[in-house]
Amino acid sequence: MIELEKVKDVKQLNGLALAYMGDAVYEVYIRHHLLSTGNVKPNKLHQMAKYFVSAKSQAAILKKLTNKNFFSDEELLIIKRGRNAKSGTIPKNTDVQTYRYSTAFEALIGYHFLNGELKRLEEIIKEAISCKIERGKCNE
Repeated sequence: MIELEKVKDVKQLNGLALAYMGDAVYEVYIRHHLLSTGNVKPNKLHQMAKYFVSAKSQAAILKKLTNKNFFSDEELLIIKRGRNAKSGTIPKNTDVQTYRYSTAFEALIGYHFLNGELKRLEEIIKEAISCKIERGKCNE
């Protein structure tokens, strides 16, 4: 596997830059999870992936894990930075508040990935997947 260059000053990146990376990383983990369950039909995979990666789902996951005090103080600061980031675009399929919380979730994922904190990244994603699989655990 190619070793990725370290991004300098990850703590200084704005919330949208972190979310940009987090969106891609989370998508890869979700796709891997879905393939590992034995699903191989592309349309079915796409429908299932949307369930995990939609703004509505990500916002619900973030709120649930926040309410469980799952995040450290440092992570809460990253979440706040992502939530408060001004993208300049209007979300198409969701309200602004949901969009901001999903951006915050993606920013946290991006932050841990870029810092090389893969153990914590995978803990968060594992909880997110568990939350979505057990439908009663996350409100949607």
